[in-house]
Amino acid sequence: MTDEKNNKTHFGYKNVNSKEKPDLVKEVFDSVSNKYDLMNDLMSLGIHRLWKKATIQMSNLKKGDKVLDVAGGTGDLAILFSELVGDSGKVYLSDINEKMLEVGRDRVIDSGCNNIKNLVADAEDLPFQDEEFDCISIAFGIRNVTNKEKALKEFNRCLKSGGRLLVLEFSNPEYNWLSELYDLYSFNLLPKLGEWIVGDSKSYEYLAESIRMHPNQEVFLEMMNTAGFVNTEYQNMTGGIVALHIGEKN
Repeated sequence: MTDEKNNKTHFGYKNVNSKEKPDLVKEVFDSVSNKYDLMNDLMSLGIHRLWKKATIQMSNLKKGDKVLDVAGGTGDLAILFSELVGDSGKVYLSDINEKMLEVGRDRVIDSGCNNIKNLVADAEDLPFQDEEFDCISIAFGIRNVTNKEKALKEFNRCLKSGGRLLVLEFSNPEYNWLSELYDLYSFNLLPKLGEWIVGDSKSYEYLAESIRMHPNQEVFLEMMNTAGFVNTEYQNMTGGIVALHIGEKN
């Protein structure tokens, strides 16, 4: 979380000026964008696709609805949302990182979806009117946001009454043995995999650190409550390695 008084936040395990973090995060994703999907498949053994499908199933969307996928990068969720809302609906695929969004644009074109609009947008300052969306999602992106509280308030502002927020993110494993195994993998094997596939171990060291610095399930749930969401809950996946947080606008 951001320390507004001292204007400091974390970038992995480092403390940095909050104004510097967006550029630091941009460097990470500029570096990994071309191999991002491949690395996701390798890192999770393909399980990330199941996490995302489970997220989509909780959206309560119908034909003609309007969806915003924040930090949507390579377009995985946007393409799945596109099928749910149909030609009469609209999906906005947004990301603050232009290189990631370029990959997403290409995937959207290849998928043949014609109801997806791509745009560069900051989660903390969304370029949309109040109460515009039936659903907003962010998958594996909220931990990279500098001011999570501000972003959550923006999501709430842009949702229609009764609209649903879906936050899929790495979280705290439920079991000590799993946490120890996960740490061993994250801090030893993951950077080596990044070096081998992407030629960049530092970005994947940041990835591991950013996961550990992200608020745990209960803390993030309370942050959603504070931002004004109701009927909030979370569902652990794969033993809590990942959690899906769900909330609705009153």
